[in-house]
Amino acid sequence: MAQEAVGPPPEETLSLWKREQALLKARVVDQDTEAWQRDPAFAGLQRVGGVDVSFVKGDSVRACASLVVLSYPELEVLYEDSRLVRLTAPYLSGFLAFREVPFLVDAVRRLREKEPSLVPQVLLVDGNGVLHPRGFGVACHLGVLTDLPCVGVAKKLLQVDGLEKDALHRDQTRLLRAGGDSFPLMGRSGAVLGRALRSHDRSSKPLYVSVGHKMSLEAAVRLTHSCCRFRVPEPVRQADIRSRDHIRRTLGGPQPPAPGQERKARGPKAWPEGGPQDPSGEGRTPEAHSPGPRTHPEAPDPGAQER
Repeated sequence: MAQEAVGPPPEETLSLWKREQALLKARVVDQDTEAWQRDPAFAGLQRVGGVDVSFVKGDSVRACASLVVLSYPELEVLYEDSRLVRLTAPYLSGFLAFREVPFLVDAVRRLREKEPSLVPQVLLVDGNGVLHPRGFGVACHLGVLTDLPCVGVAKKLLQVDGLEKDALHRDQTRLLRAGGDSFPLMGRSGAVLGRALRSHDRSSKPLYVSVGHKMSLEAAVRLTHSCCRFRVPEPVRQADIRSRDHIRRTLGGPQPPAPGQERKARGPKAWPEGGPQDPSGEGRTPEAHSPGPRTHPEAPDPGAQER
């Protein structure tokens, strides 16, 4: 039987979340902090990480969190950690990080303890950074708590500070002719909150890239483009594929379809789910996975608008 997540947080919790966001936001660095970030070819960058959370179909309580580390520029998986988790908080617009970040931080901590030589030099996050109602999205939150450079890469435009998918936005999108083309996302306040990026020649739908932590927007856009074999950057795509595979292997379900079918979803804040029937799958040597997109059993993603 499907389990239901808890209801909306009480006002006291919401106030605490707002306070914590404000305190952590003061620690965000929106400039390049590493020499490789300023190099046109990212010389010195060797490891790029990606994170993902996928729902279990028909169950709004359980999900799978995945952290992968890829070599750069080869984009081959060096490390993966997938773990079933128990969702303990509801989705609330603008507070996605409080559902996901605690156990994503745990995944980074496990990597630092087990394979410190494989800790990524940057994390790509399926979500927003400073492109957020309070300027502190999930990519900022994860970056500050892990002290790693982070980039927010969303597939949908979060409509804040007057940003809209209006006629002007559609016209600008049509002018993105080739992979790597982009235009600034300037809010009504005059602040540039990110850039809309055509990530691949064969994909006309832009990604919305924003600063998470310890990296400039210009470098974040260049890195995102350089990591795209398909529309979604490979670190995020591989984390997504492997989180779904872990759900299928652990809980059972249909085999994934042939490459080329669409897939995607994500989930909430969670805590590790223990017990002998819940293999964690953490820190495994990478197994063979299809390079193409896949579909696995999943539930709807209430936080999709923030990705």
